[in-house]
Amino acid sequence: MSLIESIANVVVGYGMAVVAQILIFPAFGLHVTLEQNLQMGAVFTLVSIARSFALRRAFEALQVRSSD
Repeated sequence: MSLIESIANVVVGYGMAVVAQILIFPAFGLHVTLEQNLQMGAVFTLVSIARSFALRRAFEALQVRSSD
């Protein structure tokens, strides 16, 4: 079930990022195509996954240290 939750989190996050970009970018004078929005959303999603993984590993390492 954790795998399904993780996949759902990534899919929902990607969709939210793309929608947010479509709504917010024009307000800042940025005009990009749908394809560019999808590509940027993918990059942001990969960065988010890497950040989440790194933080999880760091906190697990801290927990191991504190239990020694």
